[in-house]
Amino acid sequence: MSEMTEFVQRYPAARIIDVAKALSGDLRLRILETLGERSMSISQLAETLGVAQPTITINIQMLEHAQLVSSMLGANREKICSVTCRSILLELPSKRGEGLHKLEEIHMPIGMYSRCSIEPYCGMVNREGVYIGCVDDPRAFYMPERTETSLLWFGGAGFVEYYFANPVPPGVSFSELRFQSEVCAEAPGFDMNWPSDISLFINDCPAGMITIDADYGDRKGKLTSSKWNGGTQYGKLVEWRVTDSGSYIGEERKSETTLLDLDLKFNQPIRVRIEVSEDAQNRNGLNLFGASFGDYPQDLILSFVQIHESGEEGN
Repeated sequence: MSEMTEFVQRYPAARIIDVAKALSGDLRLRILETLGERSMSISQLAETLGVAQPTITINIQMLEHAQLVSSMLGANREKICSVTCRSILLELPSKRGEGLHKLEEIHMPIGMYSRCSIEPYCGMVNREGVYIGCVDDPRAFYMPERTETSLLWFGGAGFVEYYFANPVPPGVSFSELRFQSEVCAEAPGFDMNWPSDISLFINDCPAGMITIDADYGDRKGKLTSSKWNGGTQYGKLVEWRVTDSGSYIGEERKSETTLLDLDLKFNQPIRVRIEVSEDAQNRNGLNLFGASFGDYPQDLILSFVQIHESGEEGN
């Protein structure tokens, strides 16, 4: 056993929920058991535990988020996983609000959209670059296998919409809502001069439009499978921000929409829609990248920033 797995991992009160979620699943406990003596790849874990690789990947991500497992890229660009500790120490909260993060993040796989509007040409592939359903057939976007999607695309206008849970309880507020995704335009094959206007809507409120200048395929994506022979390889990481004063992409103000306009409620989902609108000047589709494709090892991320007790009964 390596030295890095001998020490006690200390978790402050704000991390208890992360750890509890990570340890609440039987499969995740079996993964920790299996990694107890040596590091293993995702495929080795899948074979040893008799579980599909996408299922292992999702559960490893939960363990990584709780910092119970760390990963690195090994030979053949495969993820190698190791446990980070053998014992944990939880510090229980002693006053109201102490158990909350200053930053709460929800990670959403790109195939877990709740509704979509897709027309050919379009398609989806998994992390190995294998097509899900038939290419240019919108019916594929309603197949159960869509949950394994690592790259999806459509040409022209269309959208995918995701429902996120609101993790912020009544009586607590936050100063900023952020959304990150890796995206680019969608051209036949690829085209380094192919702009597309990509917009974000949160609870149907516009959070800003960005023009992505290309469908990037001039080099291999850092995480893109060597088996993928499609033209599109990587995208740009875009961050939308909604604050009390308006909506921004990076530091550029893009919309008048404020947090108050979103009308967020604790017991209702937050609807996030990534769209190329029918009236867009550059109506050239989009590619959306998951954690195992493109340049950035992340799914869609919705973040709640600077959470604090507000003294009110709702947010």
